[in-house]
Amino acid sequence: MEYVIQTNNLTKKAKGKELVSDINILINKGEIYGLLGQNGAGKTTIMKMLTGLNNPSKGEILLFNERLTKKTNSLLTKVGSIIDYPVFFEHLTAFDNLKLHCEYLGFYDENDMKQALQLVNLKGIEDKVVKDFSLGMKQRLGIARAIITKPELIILDEPTNGLDPIGIKDMRHLIRMLNKEYGMTFVLSSHILGELEQIVDRVGIIHQGKLLNEITMTDVRKARSDYIELEVSDVTRAVYLLENELHIHNMKVLEKRKIRIYDMTYTQSDISKMLLLHDLEIEEIRRHSNSLEDYFYHLINGGDIND
Repeated sequence: MEYVIQTNNLTKKAKGKELVSDINILINKGEIYGLLGQNGAGKTTIMKMLTGLNNPSKGEILLFNERLTKKTNSLLTKVGSIIDYPVFFEHLTAFDNLKLHCEYLGFYDENDMKQALQLVNLKGIEDKVVKDFSLGMKQRLGIARAIITKPELIILDEPTNGLDPIGIKDMRHLIRMLNKEYGMTFVLSSHILGELEQIVDRVGIIHQGKLLNEITMTDVRKARSDYIELEVSDVTRAVYLLENELHIHNMKVLEKRKIRIYDMTYTQSDISKMLLLHDLEIEEIRRHSNSLEDYFYHLINGGDIND
């Protein structure tokens, strides 16, 4: 397996406090990898070190199998990124901002600049000054700047910040397209679990500066178990009826009024009909599927997905 990123005991301290501690991640060439964690978990700190904006206090980073140091920071020419919010020269146009960025990199293909703007749905605003852009438009322009040279690796910190639902959907489509058609490797961070779940191949779960686990989305989906959650007026009687009328035994009483049923032999309708026939009041009944969100919250609380 060819690794694009490998970190060994990556640690960052500031003002006597460890922001992240002993982070060991492996990111494969051509995958979409998500750093998942709550705000303040350490995701941005890790990304700043991966892009050379901050130096590690301890540990090392290998980019493309070569150690990242001040002497090897030319490796970063293969990397496009947005960390925190994208910053531009506000008085310049979108196109002039891209042109300055490309000149800094020694890249002068104006057709690629126009294509990048088109890919992020900013075609036709090349001559508009950036100070008149909305936050969402600046985020799109930041993505255009990150992808313009078709880098091998793109690192995006909260890439859907400021985007409306249509913009978020467009961003997912763009990332998938660049990954599939150009073989670009992506590292994305987010605290929005549902967004990462729809796009990443694998996630690293960060909590309080530590990497709790790396897991593929395939394995998260395999670990899923559907269940029916039932809220009733009389839990004791409901359990008795479920066991004796429907022979359901794989269930858990969550609290005084809630039951979680893992035996999916019977549908919600079957269960509702039986309980109502026995004059038991049902306050709520819903079917659930465990998701990345369930996995994440169980993990950071010391459990597993089926707890």
